[in-house]
Amino acid sequence: MESVRIGVIGGSGLYNMPELTNREDVDLDTPFGKPSAPVILGTLRGQRVAFIPRHGIGHRFSPTEVPYRANIYALKMLGVTHIMAVSACGSLREDYAPGHIVIPDQVYDYTQGLRPRSFFGDGLVAHVSVADPFSTKLSDLLYDVVREAGGTVHKGGTYITVEGPRFSTRGESHVFRQWGMSIIGMTTSPEAFLAREAEMHYAVMAHVTDYDSWHTEEEPVTAEMVFATIKQNLEIAQRAVALAVERLSANFDAYTEPEIENALQAALTTHRDVIPPAAIERLSVLIGKYLS
Repeated sequence: MESVRIGVIGGSGLYNMPELTNREDVDLDTPFGKPSAPVILGTLRGQRVAFIPRHGIGHRFSPTEVPYRANIYALKMLGVTHIMAVSACGSLREDYAPGHIVIPDQVYDYTQGLRPRSFFGDGLVAHVSVADPFSTKLSDLLYDVVREAGGTVHKGGTYITVEGPRFSTRGESHVFRQWGMSIIGMTTSPEAFLAREAEMHYAVMAHVTDYDSWHTEEEPVTAEMVFATIKQNLEIAQRAVALAVERLSANFDAYTEPEIENALQAALTTHRDVIPPAAIERLSVLIGKYLS
């Protein structure tokens, strides 16, 4: 299988960018089922990149139904070390306006336990540290390239992930603001946590599409509003991703953090002698280097 170091998780506009050449669809099976769609491999700025449409081709999966584990595992199977996630979000702050882009540095998981949140279990336990859930270096890179691409971008803030697929009530939106949340969306959890379990650098480019439902001078968020703003921001997202790929491929070491690359080293808890063979086989792509 072709080895690819850069992965992008997002919508169809990203993998349809004009600069992407030598496209190839790769149909992968993982121990956690199939990813949202065949992984799209393409050449961008001289580097092979793997794209996964998070919600599937034609937006088939709701946020709860997205096969997050299969998506991350599939990218790991391909050799991906750095993931850029692109998502829509609502703003819970006056200064993070629709059309702006946010590179969050924290996440609050407010999903309802319906999504599998870990690769581990069934005989193999791992307690991974996610105090800082996003790669600092990759986040800094995304901030820089969005600015260069002409976007209005903010660095930092907490992304609260809600279950969806409905949008917030005004009461919920006001509570999230009181909690100090900055932006709200439906997909970063458990995606960020699974990327850390897979020892992959992960950062989010979050496109603000609305003010959720708290802002009394603005219309409450609608699906039409979300997709219209995403369409407007598409060129900036494409330019930013292309610039990020160019910078990464020139010097991966500059955007690599040892604590992420070795996140499982101190996290694997189950004694090697009692790990079920089925668990070893299921997670071989993740834990193989610790069992040799």
